Order: sequence, then C-alpha cells, then structure tokens
Amino acid sequence: MSKRKTVFICQECGYESPRWMGKCPGCNEWNSLVEQLEPSKKASKHFTGKRTSYKPEKITAIESEREPRMLTDMKEFNRVLGGGVVPGSLILIGGDPGIGKSTILLQISSQLANKQVPVLYVSGEESTQQTKLRADRLDIKSDLLYVLAETNLYDISKHISDLKPSFIVIDSIQTIYNEEVTSAPGSVSQVRECTSTLMKIAKTEGIPIVIVGHVTKEGAIAGPRMLEHMVDTVLYFEGERHHTYRILRSVKNRFGSTNEMGIFEMKELGLVEVMNPSEIFLEERSQGASGSTVVASMEGTRPVLVEIQALISPSSFGNPRRMGTGLDNNRISLLMAVLEKRVGLMLQNQDAYVKVAGGVKLDEPAIDLAVAISIASSFRDQPTKPTDIFIGEVGLTGEIRRVSRIEQRIQEAAKLGFKRVICSKNNLEGWTPPKQIEVIGVETIQEALRHALGY
Repeated sequence: MSKRKTVFICQECGYESPRWMGKCPGCNEWNSLVEQLEPSKKASKHFTGKRTSYKPEKITAIESEREPRMLTDMKEFNRVLGGGVVPGSLILIGGDPGIGKSTILLQISSQLANKQVPVLYVSGEESTQQTKLRADRLDIKSDLLYVLAETNLYDISKHISDLKPSFIVIDSIQTIYNEEVTSAPGSVSQVRECTSTLMKIAKTEGIPIVIVGHVTKEGAIAGPRMLEHMVDTVLYFEGERHHTYRILRSVKNRFGSTNEMGIFEMKELGLVEVMNPSEIFLEERSQGASGSTVVASMEGTRPVLVEIQALISPSSFGNPRRMGTGLDNNRISLLMAVLEKRVGLMLQNQDAYVKVAGGVKLDEPAIDLAVAISIASSFRDQPTKPTDIFIGEVGLTGEIRRVSRIEQRIQEAAKLGFKRVICSKNNLEGWTPPKQIEVIGVETIQEALRHALGY
C-alpha cells in the first residue's frame, strides 16, 4: 500500500510547497505554511451532478437566451443582483459579525418558500432550534423552508440530492468540511474544495446557491482570493452594528451591474428595505450650519442625495491633518490644493475633517464640487443655502467638468424640494431641466463659489 505524501499549504493564499518554509513565497506571510496530506486520487464519493460532455460551437451559432430570474419580495435585493436570482448561480455574501447576513438570508428564504419554491437553509454555526428562534422573531412560517444543521459536505450533498430544493443557503462556508481534505474547517484547502463542489451542484442542477463568507479584520472575505473568482456574484453587507441602516453592495456580478446598492433598516421584525434613501440621509441636516452641502451621487442606476460635512480649524501641529469618513483622504488633499492655488484660500495651516453623513461611501468624481464648497464654507464660516445642491468634477486647473446622468440627479433633487443646482456648464446641453428647479452652469471653481457663497 503506497504511502500518501504530505504538502505544506499556506493558510493565507493557498500556496503549496513540498517542504516547509518560514516565509510564504506567494503572499510573503511568515509561519503560514501548514502540513497537510495530499488528497487521494480515488474517485470522490461526493455529489458531482450529472456528467455531461460538450463540443465546441461557433459563437454565431449559439442562441442567446435571457435567463429567467427568481424574484424575492425585497426590490432592493433584486436590483443589487441585477433583477433577481439567476438559476444555477453561486452567490457569495460577506460582512462583519452581527451585521445581519443570516437575518436577510432567512427572510429571503421565507419569501421564496411562500411562492411555492422549496428552500434548503443549511446552518453550520447554529442548531435548528436557534434558527427556529430567529424565524419566530421574524414571524417566518413557511412549510417549504427546510432547515438543516450540518457541516459535513457529503451529508449536505446527499440531502440536496434527496430533497431537490430550488434555492439553497449555506451559512457559512468556513464551517463546512470535506472528509477527503485533512485540514481543519475554514482553512484555504477546505474552503476551496467545498466551494468547488457547491459550484458543481449549482451549475449541473441549475440550483441557485448563496454562501455566507466570514471577513477578516481588514474587511475582506476570509479564505483564498480564488473564492471570489469562482462565484458568480460577490455581495458585501455593510453598516455599523450600533446603527440601524445596512448597505448591500455588489462588487462582482456576472448577471448585472456592479455599481448597484441596496439600503435596509434593521427593525424588530427584521430588515426592511428603504425605498427612498435620500430622505433618510437628509432628515437630520442642520439648517444654517457652515461646511454643509448636498450632492446627488449615483449608486448604480439610482441617484442618492447625501450630505457632505466639512470642519476646517487651525492646526496645532507642524503637519495639518486631512481626515475623511466615507471618501478618500487623498481627494481632500487634492481639492484643498486646488482651492489654495486657484481661489487663494490659505488652507496650508488648517486641519480638515470631511465626512459623508449617514455612513455612505462615495468614490465618484461628481462629488468634488460639493466637497470643495463645503471646505470653503467651513473655512469662511459662511453657510450655503439649504436648498442648493452641487454636482461636478473639479480639475486641477480649477475647471468644473461634466458628469454622467445629470438628468436623473436633478430630477431627484427637484423631487425632494431643492430649488437650485450648480453644475458644469457643459452638462446643460441637449436636455431641458425641470421647471421647479433652477440650474446654474459654471465653468470654474471661482464661479461656483461666487454663486454658492457670494465671493
């Protein structure tokens, strides 16, 4: 009987080596290589689905078919996925502990079960009694929702083959283990092999599978980077545990846009979708306070109005601080340099603290003008008009550049009662703005400050 060999596998990146090394050549981590037995070459007893063989086809001869989608009752969740759940897709959702991943997936499972869709909810972290307690709190009563407390991949595959569900949730992938892999559950090898088997089930049987992934201290999904490459969709569930609002973002989607965002509010009966997030982000805005502006940012296909706050104060250190919450610190430094060079504001000895209210993260160029005007407003201690909104990209020479989807942004501002929009002059061509809102086109940052603050 031949002796099985051992390999050393990095627990951070999955690099394999025939001998132990103190430093991994793949990710440069120290003491991350762990000795494991090589998987046996005998045929796996795990479920692999129907075996099919395909022949090469001309791409012009392939008929394109629109994938039918399974719709949940949460329109926000459907939009983030690109219009619903695609059969046969593998979806990975990650987020901080306690953020609400299990809650939203149990709610979605119940909604699909109420539509006569058999759902299997596999929990590797909780017993069936614990899952039942959460279901009672969420008022979930669905006969087609099956709960399984299991971590053995072979047993899970057997139950899937017997039950034949139309929707599967695996909570979480770090707790599932394959008997043929000798490493501990949650290791790189286990996560890779278990995800590979689940992907075969999803593709061969046409069953959509949602897997929950733990996150590291940096906020990235734990396990090998290959995990995000294998799945069809990667979703991140964001928000602070001490606030009620949660944001669901798509960072990878083979069946839709990766710029969509869904907003939910955690209540006693679970997560409730927020249909008009602009009102939520602006409801606590202070009137007459300097350093506050409003910008219309695009999150996918939907405009969202958020408040940007800036606080400029004299620095007591040699190097002034530039801190931002919800936006990049480098963008703050860049815009302050433009204001100092092109407008003449002496900001080199000022600390700058800029925040996007509501916990939203903005990274599009259209927020530049609002950030710059909020900095100037705080520096001069002169508030802007509460009914003004600012949209535009600021160049290094002080010019205001056009942005995309200006019509949707201004229509959202008019719907919420704003009276004036200051944007790039080039954005005014080829369309007619709403009558109830005044649109002012500017070419430079000096011109925008003259309209906003009167200088």
